[in-house]
Amino acid sequence: MMTLKSVLVDRVRPVAEQPLDRAGVDRTSIGKLVRAFYAKVRNNERLGPIFAREITGDWEPHLEKMTDFWCSVILKSGDYHGRPVPAHLKLKDVTEADFDIWQHLFGQTAAELFAPETAAVFVDRAERIATSLKLAMFFRLTPASAGGSQ
Repeated sequence: MMTLKSVLVDRVRPVAEQPLDRAGVDRTSIGKLVRAFYAKVRNNERLGPIFAREITGDWEPHLEKMTDFWCSVILKSGDYHGRPVPAHLKLKDVTEADFDIWQHLFGQTAAELFAPETAAVFVDRAERIATSLKLAMFFRLTPASAGGSQ
């Protein structure tokens, strides 16, 4: 029996993202995106120093982890097993504006490497990820002021 509650719950439940099944979108192309993007990040005057403080020495393990991450996001591969929120929460010098730089560089790189419709999927998912990370890092509920006027 269908109840009003079950109908409403079904209506607000988000539809699970499907793997992006397009020619040329695979681990190899995603790895190229990750490497081209992080080359831009490393050369960016604002983001480069932040990453340089966190990743010293060999970048390859981070690039492979980010390739796993984006394969999980785009292809639904299940390759990524990290925890992005705690990793970002420890970055005390990151600002909300830094995410705008990150998103610009990511969108630029996706547009250089993929057809517009495919790049748009990467950008859309990157925007949602950035929004989630920004909420985790910067949104704080302030306690209600004590004894306010009535």
